[in-house]
Amino acid sequence: MTFSQPEAIAHIANLVGGTVYVTQPAKSVESSFTSYFPNANILIDANDAYFAIQTGLETNSIDEFTTVTTSGSTIFKNLPFLSSNIFSNRKVVSHVELDSFDFSIVASLRDLNYPVIISQTPKEAQTYSVLAYNLATKLNTSVFHFFAPSSFKTDEKFKLLELTNSVILKDLENIEIENVYGELNVPFFEIINSVNNAKDSILYLGQLNKELIDAITKENTLLISIKVYQPFELSSLLSIIPSSVETLTLLEQSTSSSNSFSPLLLDFFQSYSKYQSLKNFTKVVAANLGFVSNDKFDSTISNLLTNSRSNNPIQHLSFGKVNTELTTKSYKQKYDEHIKSINNAHSKEQAYLKLLNQINPENLTILNEIDSENIGLESNPEFGYGSFLFNQEKQQELINLVYNSIQENLFQSIDNANLIDLLTKWLVLVREGIKIDKSLTNEIISLLNTDEQSSSTRDILKLSQYFYVDSNWLIGSDSWAYDLGSSGVHNLISSGKNINMLIIDSEPYNEKSKTINGLRKKDIGLYAMNYGGVYVASVAIYSSYTQVLQAFIEAEKFNGPSIILAYLPYKTELDSALSILQETKRAVDTGYWPLYRYDPSIEDETQSFKLDSSNLRKQLQDFLDRDNKLTLLAAKDPSLSRNLIASANSEIRNKQKKIADESFAQLLQGLSGPPLTVTFASDGGNAEALAKKVNRQALGRGLKSIILAMDDLSIEDLSTETNIVFITSTSGQGEFPTNGKQFWDGIKNSTDLDLASVKYSVFGLGDSQYWPRKEDKHYYNKPAKDLDSKLKLYGGIELAEIGLGDDQDADGFNTGFNEWISKIWIALGVDNIEGIEEPKPITNEDMKIGSNFLRGTIAEGLQDQSTGAISAVDQQLTKFHGIYMQDDRDIRDERKSQGLEPAYAFMVRLRLPGGKATPAQYLKMDELSDERGNGTIKLTTRATFQLHGVVKHDLKPAIRGMNSALLDTLAACGDVNRNVMISALPNNAKVHSQISKIGTLISEHLLPQTTAYHEIWLEGEDEGDKPGDREAWETRKVGPKKKKTLVSGNALVDYEPLYGPTYLPRKFKIVITVPPYNDVDVYAHDIGLIAIVEDNEVIGFNLLAGGGMGSTHNNKKTYPRTGSMFGYVPKDKVHIACEKIMLVQRDFGDRTNRKHARLKYTIDDLGVEVFKQKVEDLLDFKFEEAKEFEIKSNVDYFGWTKDELGYNHFTAFIENGRIEDTVELPQKTGLKKIAQYLNGGRSGEFRLTGNQHLLISNIEDNDLDEIKSLLSQYKLSNTDFSSLRLSSAACVAFPTCGLAMAESERYLPELISKLETSLEEYGLRHDSVVMRMTGCPNGCARPWLAEVALVGKAYGAYNLLLGGGHHGQRLNKIYRYSIKEDEILDILKPLFKRWSLERYDGEHFGDFCIRVGVIKPTTEGKYFHDDIPEDA
Repeated sequence: MTFSQPEAIAHIANLVGGTVYVTQPAKSVESSFTSYFPNANILIDANDAYFAIQTGLETNSIDEFTTVTTSGSTIFKNLPFLSSNIFSNRKVVSHVELDSFDFSIVASLRDLNYPVIISQTPKEAQTYSVLAYNLATKLNTSVFHFFAPSSFKTDEKFKLLELTNSVILKDLENIEIENVYGELNVPFFEIINSVNNAKDSILYLGQLNKELIDAITKENTLLISIKVYQPFELSSLLSIIPSSVETLTLLEQSTSSSNSFSPLLLDFFQSYSKYQSLKNFTKVVAANLGFVSNDKFDSTISNLLTNSRSNNPIQHLSFGKVNTELTTKSYKQKYDEHIKSINNAHSKEQAYLKLLNQINPENLTILNEIDSENIGLESNPEFGYGSFLFNQEKQQELINLVYNSIQENLFQSIDNANLIDLLTKWLVLVREGIKIDKSLTNEIISLLNTDEQSSSTRDILKLSQYFYVDSNWLIGSDSWAYDLGSSGVHNLISSGKNINMLIIDSEPYNEKSKTINGLRKKDIGLYAMNYGGVYVASVAIYSSYTQVLQAFIEAEKFNGPSIILAYLPYKTELDSALSILQETKRAVDTGYWPLYRYDPSIEDETQSFKLDSSNLRKQLQDFLDRDNKLTLLAAKDPSLSRNLIASANSEIRNKQKKIADESFAQLLQGLSGPPLTVTFASDGGNAEALAKKVNRQALGRGLKSIILAMDDLSIEDLSTETNIVFITSTSGQGEFPTNGKQFWDGIKNSTDLDLASVKYSVFGLGDSQYWPRKEDKHYYNKPAKDLDSKLKLYGGIELAEIGLGDDQDADGFNTGFNEWISKIWIALGVDNIEGIEEPKPITNEDMKIGSNFLRGTIAEGLQDQSTGAISAVDQQLTKFHGIYMQDDRDIRDERKSQGLEPAYAFMVRLRLPGGKATPAQYLKMDELSDERGNGTIKLTTRATFQLHGVVKHDLKPAIRGMNSALLDTLAACGDVNRNVMISALPNNAKVHSQISKIGTLISEHLLPQTTAYHEIWLEGEDEGDKPGDREAWETRKVGPKKKKTLVSGNALVDYEPLYGPTYLPRKFKIVITVPPYNDVDVYAHDIGLIAIVEDNEVIGFNLLAGGGMGSTHNNKKTYPRTGSMFGYVPKDKVHIACEKIMLVQRDFGDRTNRKHARLKYTIDDLGVEVFKQKVEDLLDFKFEEAKEFEIKSNVDYFGWTKDELGYNHFTAFIENGRIEDTVELPQKTGLKKIAQYLNGGRSGEFRLTGNQHLLISNIEDNDLDEIKSLLSQYKLSNTDFSSLRLSSAACVAFPTCGLAMAESERYLPELISKLETSLEEYGLRHDSVVMRMTGCPNGCARPWLAEVALVGKAYGAYNLLLGGGHHGQRLNKIYRYSIKEDEILDILKPLFKRWSLERYDGEHFGDFCIRVGVIKPTTEGKYFHDDIPEDA
């Protein structure tokens, strides 16, 4: 067979084993070796690779091989590191690809005394690799093996060394070193051609090819190839040259121009006098061979030999083209990819650089700015620092000139007094390092230009560019962290100069244990803080935009050196923003990349160090502990304190667990039955609950049973088990749940597990219809099946055959479980013993009844700072208070691996009837998002505000803060009527005012009357309160009830006249729309009110009932539903009609099955007319015939509009409702500035839409210019997006929603970007298509009404639905199950193209899909699962 050089080399390297390093041009540009070493440490060519290897060698075993594959240029740049003693005393073999065919790099190693060998062909590459490892072993030193990517003899067939053959020679220690080469048939020099009586010879250091050999042979000249360059065994060379040879030409292949020095000539003459008796030459000539095309070899070699044969040959001549790139096509392609990767990396770095420009748009100077012309030297940080020092010298020269000229009054300008005054000001500012306004500098230069007489003025003007005092920045990659002394960081820190460094670290956190960089890289920030006098910040723009902004501003103000360590992790330069975000969060949360700012100029030491994240790496903890700063920081931040305690106590906890296990084992000895271990892997809780049930029953039957999560079961101890059962659910695409992944990885990769004495059984929980496609069927219960197969493979004995629970069975997974567990009891011999009676599971209804009107133990849970969580029951009850407990799923696995609890935080949602807020209220939300949340505000699909990332100790201050602005969160979630949403209606002030009042009336009328909310959150004092806060909510006329009701017996009690103690079976939602607009999706909610307007007066409403979006994948008993028309209700009675519908749902809704508890199922179970009659029985009137109306759209209309009262309204596009600051779109700051402007007694308010956008409303004409200016400045005025993007919506999903199965908010913008190019091509940029995405089937973004919907099925996989009504009037239908991005694009692009070509005038995409037969229409919710395409 034939093999490539890298393939042959990698084969030998893999046989010898050890640590492997592969250097490559960029993260996204692989070397020719990368694919052969999947577990190698990847290093970047430009990043001091051999320094990183050196640090790795310090921790490796001295007997271990280290293999390095690299390029010639990398070797050349790393020569300073190769002189380190550690390379002289370790077995390091470097395989060096001379991709530029520059063999002068080989000669550059001549003085380092390492063996250097050169192979020419793939066959030689294998042999010489074997030689390299033998030399490294024999000499215990580094060896360099060079080769060029040539086509020379690549068709030569040979066998790769077999695994059974040892690479290292037998009895190597007894073989003399010179004989090692002979044992492997490697000569020091090799004669390449056959000639007779040759008088001339060429000793060649370069890559052979047929054309070169033929040309030299034609000249009857002997060609000798150097095989072993070091040691340079001259005697061996001289002994093979025939006596007829008179001249010797030492020819080195290199595209560099020759100079007066030739290492090869030096090698030759260094010992020639010693061996001259072996061979004399009339002439020895050194020459250089550059690039020669195949048709020019004859003439080139002829010219070369003519010089050598002449009486006075010229030394060091170059033949062929020099100073040019000599490369292969593949190298050229790799180089182009490298340049592209640099540009991609630079593009990613713009996240920081653009922000830097925004802070200082006029005075910013990046001393080593990258552009297409200077990639290389001028973009090097050291070059930039040199440039800075030169500028400093010139500025000092200018300072001296100005000072002397002022002292001697040498100026002759038109206004000397003013000029001297200005120059004096400039001198003071420049010496103090204070920012100098350009206007001052411009005025000075202007006056100097009027002085045409003074020679000193002329000298000053020559240096006039140095009047401008810029903010100087150096940008460095993480290579700056490798050697503080040589790379310039130390010099910069110790200089005391006013210069700033931005050091960007791109190493992903999840590769920290794989690559040497993460293990050994020095902490620049710690070094600088220890040195002193340096401003230091550690930042991550994908974690906290605000913190980066603060750090840049503080660094600019600091008079002295500043270092900003900026995190930007990516595996390759092509990584998406989402993956960078996820990597950043993991690194920040674990403390691998802490966020902090250190300003030594602040005299108060308690304020000089600010920690902006809640975890620290150990070295930083030690630094802070030294000055007692850590104690002060922990006192301020309970999250930090909790993490520090968790970290410190991990070892203690392990010891306690061991003691507890031993105690439990002793307790079990008292039981008489056989032992049983019950293990589980569970994400949703079902598998864990089932395992607990098995354990209870086992103990009740007398078995010695213990229960634990699979990840808590040691693989090493598995073979000691007697009886063990495994219970696992199925996650994602057939994956193990989180608390079983580690166990599965261990058992899957084990090679020596013996389970011959272990009896086991496996039970799996799954859904046979969850993956309906044939190609996906194997995902059903895959974890259980895979585990069962592995246990069998390792010799395990079945207690009972695998059991599979199927959600599609009548009794769900219990059907399969009951069959399986009975076999387990029989196998264990306890089937005749009665088990214990199972406790009745606690339902949501039980929780509500026992909650004392929604109190539970919430107040007590808030006081417990040992955990960031609250109890399971309280998690359900806090929903009624507008609060969801969540955790950050991006970092869940990482925290688990570190023994930390999940990163718990809370989502807090406002009840905001009518969806409007005053500027003061908006400013309060903005403040709370920064002080108590994650720095962002979420606009929901039900037109209210949400805060995310509120940790437990911030929860009460956040809610009190909201209430201080007359906002509350009561009934924003939970089994009650939630936020009442209305149309934003910017073009009709009068109608909007009317529906807003009605929306508020309904919300207040149906508000729970418990005083628990006021008691838990608002009573008493709190240290977070500000002056006037308590007075605001205590004097509020509406909102949460403050006092209990007085009943007979003079008792004060809570009383719920509408809800009763159990509230509603499930959530309840009401919306109001005004035709022709449907921006609230009126058909999608429990009650949809369609306003009937006559002469600009709302006279009443058509009432829809029974809409709802939630469903469960592949559970046909669940489905989305559009509301049924009940009829018309006058406006003064509409709140009563809403109440009575809610009461019928309260009394007849299903309280036994929450998946069947929504109003839509109650109406379908009873029938529309029966349900309607029950409502009318409670009313004192009947529903009238519905009045005519026409709805034309359910999207928002962006830009400016004016209402009939002359007020202006602007609808801003807030993609997926996330208000945040990014470098491209600093929208959060912009909206804050607008709110601050309007809050000064001006007209104006904020309105939210059900499509997650925001209106700046009621703006008077005289404020219009200022608002427009702010909109423009903060990129809020841009509405020039594709109509697909403008009509899109997504739920939050990952990372905070616990129900999400796939990405949504973070992914939909990326997907739309991949569709927009095609839409532009099809002429559809301005054609609206309603597209929605959710991470699960619960439907928060109302996907079931969209024309195109993607509903998360597993991470990266979605169900695609088509055919929804453009106006929100018709449900869509599943078109394809469980497809990924490539399939989504492959389906949608052709459909969009077809629509563009075949549609009728004005025909919307959803209607088109139905008309042409792509999808069948869904006429009613209960038919949603019918007529799904067979190939879905």
